[in-house]
Amino acid sequence: MTQRYVLPLNDPQATLETVGGKGASLARLANAGLPVPGGFHVTTAAYRAFVAANDLQPAILAALDGINPTDPAALEAASARIRQLFADATVPADIATAIRSAYTALSNLQSPISSLYPPVAVRSSATAEDLPEASFAGQQETFLNVSGAAAVLAATVKCWASLWTARAIAYRARQGIPPESVALAVVVQLLVPAEAAGILFTADPITGRRDQIVISAAWGLGEAVVGGLVTPDSLTVDKATGRVLERQIADKQVMTVRTVPQSAGLRPKAGTHEQPVPEPLRRAPVLDDAAAAELTRLAVQIEALYGMPMDIEWALAPLPSPGRRGAGGEVFILQARPITALPAPSPSTTTST
Repeated sequence: MTQRYVLPLNDPQATLETVGGKGASLARLANAGLPVPGGFHVTTAAYRAFVAANDLQPAILAALDGINPTDPAALEAASARIRQLFADATVPADIATAIRSAYTALSNLQSPISSLYPPVAVRSSATAEDLPEASFAGQQETFLNVSGAAAVLAATVKCWASLWTARAIAYRARQGIPPESVALAVVVQLLVPAEAAGILFTADPITGRRDQIVISAAWGLGEAVVGGLVTPDSLTVDKATGRVLERQIADKQVMTVRTVPQSAGLRPKAGTHEQPVPEPLRRAPVLDDAAAAELTRLAVQIEALYGMPMDIEWALAPLPSPGRRGAGGEVFILQARPITALPAPSPSTTTST
């Protein structure tokens, strides 16, 4: 069978082996009808073809030969050597064409951001990632607000290179995963212009209760929450009814936002930045009851799809609504992965799953 370098987001061939853990999870969500931003996969076949065309594998293995996973300096040096190899390499023409064509097609999708050069998230997806028995999340890189085919191609190469960060090398060594066995896929998705975003657990990560959902929510893109830059609001919601049981409103001092051009008509600048939360929003609740209930409804559906408690990243794209209090609008699911460490609920705890 001919190798496919690019797959639609919901393609049946989007498996762990072809698109990595993050990609396979997003394909599963999309095929279940969940609100996942449109996009495509750059497959592990593309990574392997890139490595082979530039004869990188011998140099990668040489850089890792005898590496001590407890020696930070050695890990950083090996990582720097390998990542420079990727930076100096050339993407084969057929792979570059496939990625450019798939990106160009995104401008035809209905998107919260309409643009000839739609801003996208370019996200690494490793073949040993987001598995129930291992937590690889965050070890490879993500690039947000990438616009234009050339920039997407460059970000894809940077994602491939991030398979060899010092942290990832050490973790795989400790897990006994041979370096020659790993590959990296890339997920390219339309960037949600999030008014609010955060993380949701379909079981309480502290108490282990399976009948409650815990939501963290902050203004802007979710990177401020994931990266620990902001103390988010915390909501505890009854899983069966969607009723908010407890809401803790934080003083949210910082938010992550897209970097945008200063003049209309210009191509969006790449990347994001942090800025202060406007004073009226700092102590205002991010989610109203309706938004919390909708997130809970989707979370229950996702947990049923996977058959286990889940860790979910979400975002809300704003819809005009005069007088609305709290964030609301179109909900998007950005990722879902099994919770890797969850305490057993106490005997007195009621469980629903």
